[in-house]
Amino acid sequence: MFVREKIMRLADRIERLGSETAFTVSAEAAAFASEGNTVYPFHLGDINIMTPANIMDAAERAMREGKTRYCPNAGIPRLRELLAENVNRSHGINYTMENVSIQPGGKPVINKFLLALMNTGDEVLYPNPGFPIYESQIAFQGGKALPYGYVEGKETFTLDMDAIERQLTPRTKLLIFNDWQNPTSAECSLQELEKLSELAIKHDLYVLCDEAYYDVRYEGKSISLASLPGMAERCVILYTFSKKFAMTGWRLGAAIGPQDIIDVITRLNVNDESCTNHFVQYAAMEGLTGDQAPVRKMLDIFKARRDVAVDILNSIEGVRCFRPNVTFYLYPNITGAMKRKGFDDLEAFRKALLHETGVSVCTRLHFGHPLEGEKDCYLRLAYSGIDIEDIREGLGRFKAFVEG
Repeated sequence: MFVREKIMRLADRIERLGSETAFTVSAEAAAFASEGNTVYPFHLGDINIMTPANIMDAAERAMREGKTRYCPNAGIPRLRELLAENVNRSHGINYTMENVSIQPGGKPVINKFLLALMNTGDEVLYPNPGFPIYESQIAFQGGKALPYGYVEGKETFTLDMDAIERQLTPRTKLLIFNDWQNPTSAECSLQELEKLSELAIKHDLYVLCDEAYYDVRYEGKSISLASLPGMAERCVILYTFSKKFAMTGWRLGAAIGPQDIIDVITRLNVNDESCTNHFVQYAAMEGLTGDQAPVRKMLDIFKARRDVAVDILNSIEGVRCFRPNVTFYLYPNITGAMKRKGFDDLEAFRKALLHETGVSVCTRLHFGHPLEGEKDCYLRLAYSGIDIEDIREGLGRFKAFVEG
């Protein structure tokens, strides 16, 4: 038996590396289910709808045609061209393939954006609550993470613009911005976008525009910060195929932005994964150019799930929930429900909810440390991976748990 005689000395930076704790909740739910319990999985933003058949067929066809070898570091040219054309139509920008670097998912874009533009000690504004990998990567790479939050408006959450402005210093170099936001489903107004663009230009900030949910919308039209005057040259768009085409496990995305930054990101590709999976890129081309009926059908399913979930949540005493036009997340305020049940600890409430009802959710605590002055308590429910009858049953149990 091998016994280590000396404790390995890991790099100091590992102490700064965070995690995505939604996967911890997923493991808890799986353990609870393994004991024979029914679980209603609202915790993870995965999709229980099959990837469209034409996309899968294109991947298989590409494999059989020999597209299983190395390919260009920036991605196959035709996919880069198609993606540039697609984003030009939706955003009103004039990208070419030179503005596109294909990535093995969306997360690498976060990492490489920071590697390309952030020096040790630079300040980076990031959303909190927000996708936890933002803060993790800023800290891991030696930056200073500056959180900004959201506040409840009349119909959606709105940016805490004051929190952004008051933290700006000469050391602030970057802004991470996730409109159509995870976990709140917040969608910025045009006025908010214009204010952000003014701040970015005034303070010479480069911006990561995480647009993972740009196309996951039920009403209205998405407007990108990168589309505003003067912003295309300072924004890098995080594009992912995961949500739009139900391709979460395919691990395919792209960085889209100014060519000088994209060239650096492609150099990082060379040093990291060499290139993105070859045949998967042919599947992506089919997604962009093929039949869009499966995509529309998926959105119809999500919308129906949203409406059922929101209606039930808003019927529960002590719960209020917006009906967002984008993403597949709900972020209900449960402060009153917790008080009714005698809870003052959000994590204790979450665990009690799982063990007494089978409803598995994330909370505000899985998306960053609470900011100073926060008083209300929130859950984050994803309805992308749970069928409508299970939504009714699970949230019905949630309602009985709170009101019983």
